[in-house]
Amino acid sequence: MQEILSQIPIRQDLVSFIMVLGIVQGFLLCVVIALRSSKQNYSIRILGWLTLCLSLLSSDVYLCYSGLMKYVLFLNDSTEFIVLLLGPLIFFFIRSLLERKNISWKKDWPHFVLPAVYFLFQWAAMLQTDAFKLNAYVGSYYPELPRLELEYSVLWKFFFFRDNDRWFNLLSFAVYFFLSARLIYQYRKELGASFNKEKIGSKYLFSRNTFLFFLFAGALILTIYLNYDNDLGDHFIIILISLSLFSTSFFMLSESRLFEKSWIAEKYETSGLNTDQLHILERVQQFLQEENYHLREDASLSGLAAALNLAPNYLSQSINSQLRQNFNEFINSHRIEEAKKRLLDSSYQHLSIEGIGNSVGFRSKSAFYTAFKKHTGSTPAAFVKEKA
Repeated sequence: MQEILSQIPIRQDLVSFIMVLGIVQGFLLCVVIALRSSKQNYSIRILGWLTLCLSLLSSDVYLCYSGLMKYVLFLNDSTEFIVLLLGPLIFFFIRSLLERKNISWKKDWPHFVLPAVYFLFQWAAMLQTDAFKLNAYVGSYYPELPRLELEYSVLWKFFFFRDNDRWFNLLSFAVYFFLSARLIYQYRKELGASFNKEKIGSKYLFSRNTFLFFLFAGALILTIYLNYDNDLGDHFIIILISLSLFSTSFFMLSESRLFEKSWIAEKYETSGLNTDQLHILERVQQFLQEENYHLREDASLSGLAAALNLAPNYLSQSINSQLRQNFNEFINSHRIEEAKKRLLDSSYQHLSIEGIGNSVGFRSKSAFYTAFKKHTGSTPAAFVKEKA
């Protein structure tokens, strides 16, 4: 065994350097997301789990590629099941962007069955001796080196996942690429004539571009699997992962308040707003109650400000600083409260759920459903059923 280990070279080159940078960047992103993201920000938290999986996989491949795995053989074959988590996490990330929906273990558990089964079978590899793991490592990365003569256990012989893991991985990617594509298509179809890249484009385009990137990654993985035996081409995949982690870091930094003019000041500290914000908010609430302004389809910040004889920016700042909401969130919260009453009011039973949404100011079914789910945590139909 020591003779074989001595023949495994330590390889430190440009490829391994890029992998190390990507790994460090990935774990740093995980820490930032864990410390800074709120529990309600489902998309970022799922992105954090996805980043953690990619970082762990990259670490495994780096150890194998560089030859350093020979010093930590107990880690060999410890992350293979994580590959099967990537497809579901990509799908859930896109779903959370488009539908603001978190992972529900009660409903979404089937998506994790295959990774869980693989993990259980993988214990057959994890519990083997270093001699078994050395054979597995050498067979994957240094097929020209001799292997130890060992008597393999029955459980090991029937560990068919090991011989077919590439195709399980590709099958998982294909299934979740299809589910993600269908999700994006359905979202685009629901928008219909209201689709406007300038207004709703950010999350739609980001979701679509995320899907296209992983589609490209899937094509690269298939190409590598067809052209390289064993795991000899895995470092190309990790280079792509490293580039994606660099891109994610750049995107997060570019969206940071660090680059705003008054990033170190308190919000509205330099705005010049001297009016009593609480008094403004009381006037707004009273006006909405008396005039039902929020139920109008054309309700707008400028319209409400004009009705109250206020500057739009003062009104916006008052709502934001007192309620931590922007104007649309503020108006929609009042609309949803009214919608909840009408959904349970027998005098509105002649209206469909979509009709109820229209009656409280929403212009489309999708906008009503999205706002209702955000403010109540359930769909209108589920809300009615729960209260019935």
